[in-house]
Amino acid sequence: MSAAPVSGAVADPSVRCADPVARRLVAAAFTQIARVYVPERHQIAAAVLDADGGVHLGLHLDAMVGRAAACAESSAVSAARLATTAPLVAVAAVRYPKPSEKGGARIVPPCGLCRELLLDHGAPGIVAVIDAGVPALVPLADLLPHKYVGTKWGPQ
Repeated sequence: MSAAPVSGAVADPSVRCADPVARRLVAAAFTQIARVYVPERHQIAAAVLDADGGVHLGLHLDAMVGRAAACAESSAVSAARLATTAPLVAVAAVRYPKPSEKGGARIVPPCGLCRELLLDHGAPGIVAVIDAGVPALVPLADLLPHKYVGTKWGPQ
């Protein structure tokens, strides 16, 4: 494994966030991934905000078998649940660029599985995304308008 790059080598995407919540979460995720980035192993970090103001971090863990990989958002939700029962209210994830890629770190939306997980554990929640080229906070339900609703936990 190669060492993580110097965090100043790649621009922090939080500087483009007008919303203070988005800026806080994107900065936390960026700081984390800039610190521990390893190509093909750890490329994304996420930050989840709880209703008490706590920020919980998660790291993408890649694996040789893709199904065994863990998303940064799910790791952050797990960290939050270990630390607090407070409702989860917002999330942001940042992808660090590979050495061969042009451009800087960028805000990335949660994958479909993480959208389901976040709605299960943090609805209604908001998520930082890039909307029309600008960082924005949007309701999580807008990213997954027809969420699966089963009978496992009863009415939600």
